[in-house]
Amino acid sequence: MADLKFEIIETIGTLSTKQNGWKKQLTLISWTNRDPKYDIRFWSEDQTEMKKGITFDLSELQTLKGLLNQMPELK
Repeated sequence: MADLKFEIIETIGTLSTKQNGWKKQLTLISWTNRDPKYDIRFWSEDQTEMKKGITFDLSELQTLKGLLNQMPELK
C-alpha cells in the first residue's frame, strides 16, 4: 500500500493527551491534495503517525455543533 499523503493545515486544538504523548486533536487537514476537512484523531507528538479517526466537512461539523449545543449535560 502506498504512503498516505496528508497536510495538516491547522491544529485547532487538543482534546486529550495519553501518557505516551499521543494527542487526540481537532485539525484542518488535506488528504491526498484534496480540499481540507476537519478531523479528530490521535496523533504522535511530531504528527507523523496517526490512529483511526473521523473526518467532517464544514456542514457536518456545524450539524455536530448544533447537536452538542442541544445536549443538556453540556449547557
